[in-house]
Amino acid sequence: MESSKDISRLIEIMAALRNPETGCPWDIVQTFETIKPYTIEEAYEVSDAIERNDMDDLCDELGDLLLQVVFHARMAEEAGDFAFGDVVEAITRKMIRRHPHVFARSDADTPDAVKIQWDAIKQAEKRERAERRAARGISEDFKSGFLGSVQRSFPALTEALKLQERAAKVGFDWSSPEPILDKIEEEIGELREALKSGDRAKVSDELGDLIFAVVNIGRHVKADPEQALRGTNTKFRRRFSHIETTLDAEGETLEAATLERMEDLWQAAKAIERQLG
Repeated sequence: MESSKDISRLIEIMAALRNPETGCPWDIVQTFETIKPYTIEEAYEVSDAIERNDMDDLCDELGDLLLQVVFHARMAEEAGDFAFGDVVEAITRKMIRRHPHVFARSDADTPDAVKIQWDAIKQAEKRERAERRAARGISEDFKSGFLGSVQRSFPALTEALKLQERAAKVGFDWSSPEPILDKIEEEIGELREALKSGDRAKVSDELGDLIFAVVNIGRHVKADPEQALRGTNTKFRRRFSHIETTLDAEGETLEAATLERMEDLWQAAKAIERQLG
């Protein structure tokens, strides 16, 4: 079997890999649950390629992400639920419906008007989806209420951000960043008290409150917390790499170095960054 730019070839390859008699032993035993972590991982790798502005990697990672869609669709087809074509039809139908200002008649001719129209259409879709789920006997408890549209499957930072954005639509929000800083200090105090108590459950609870407050201030200053943290992760990698390479050049190892020595090298890495601007 040869490679191709035709999506049908990828679908054929996945069907061959899942063939119970002649397929790949690893692919055959996979389920939605076992594949789910890989799907999330591939989405993050797409994001990483974009951040690095590596178009070669981006092309490759988008292919890996597409494979995840085909994999899930193949398993669903085997179970008699839906096939890849149904996935394509569902998203094309949704995009046409949500863009009446492009594909039909609509008075929405500004970004704000389009956003209002988009939200109204999404609400209608949500009601229709709830009706379909109810008809199949699937509980909607976790999707009820004003915050029900925020997916619980999001990464925690993203879920926190979207919950706050959703609540802000009805005025449940801080008026400026300054009061949130006070809230952060309050949460730090409560975390200190939890640490003194030695209650691990309480510590975890207070830590969550602190992170939630930090996400909130990020939203107010227009700094996406996920991207901000990823930037800090990159900075940490860079500075720690300086520690490692410096120690190695001096014939030392990370394991043998003292905390004070590593801290000195960390500060040196920061100084270099400041000089470079």
